[in-house]
Amino acid sequence: MEKEESLAETIKTVIYAILIAVVIRTFLYEPFKIPSGSMYPSLYVGDFLFVSKYTYGYSKHSFPFSLPLFEGRIWTDEPERGDVVVFKFPQDNRTDYIKRVIGLPGDKIKLENGRLYINGNLVEREQIDDFVLRDKYGNVERFRQYVETLPNGVKHNILEVSDSELYDDVPELTVPEGSYFMMGDNRDRSDDSRVNVGFVPYENLVGKARVLFFSYDGNGGPWYKLWNLPRQIRWSRMFDKIN
Repeated sequence: MEKEESLAETIKTVIYAILIAVVIRTFLYEPFKIPSGSMYPSLYVGDFLFVSKYTYGYSKHSFPFSLPLFEGRIWTDEPERGDVVVFKFPQDNRTDYIKRVIGLPGDKIKLENGRLYINGNLVEREQIDDFVLRDKYGNVERFRQYVETLPNGVKHNILEVSDSELYDDVPELTVPEGSYFMMGDNRDRSDDSRVNVGFVPYENLVGKARVLFFSYDGNGGPWYKLWNLPRQIRWSRMFDKIN
């Protein structure tokens, strides 16, 4: 009898823990892993971060499996230019993307020779030291690095292979009402609103990227060689705030 009561209590505890985790993940914070290099130098492949779900309010994409419990958003708040945002890819409403908000509803966005224009004004950028990437074979890739200053004063670093790459020239576009223009900080290696993403509807926003809680460099060897783990963790990036 005591064993049955103990088992019942264990099951109840597990159910409570799952429910609490679901509530936190749905309404407060959700963890995400960075799978690609489109947001270098701000976010690295292998970064793990928390996204605040409450920042922009809630839509069906706030819930697991994007359950269609209601239309639009509730308890809304608008994203600001420069926010790093997780959103659902508009073409399938399922895949998670992470980019930076560059264009707000009504903005006119243009790229010419790699330079960004917002509402007819050239966005300032200042070149700093090159950004260097090394793969597990020791190969080095070097990018030009700039500090870009958006019209609202937000500063962030961007990377450019050059100012004459495939998507460095985009004719002026007007961001529709209720949508946003997103770009990756790794400008020449990002599938964003210039390419396949297009304009991102407000409803597709999942949340704002807030803080890194773990970062792992997979170039250090197979995961099962646990003795390599300490040197594969990017200790300096732990608990960094995302700007």
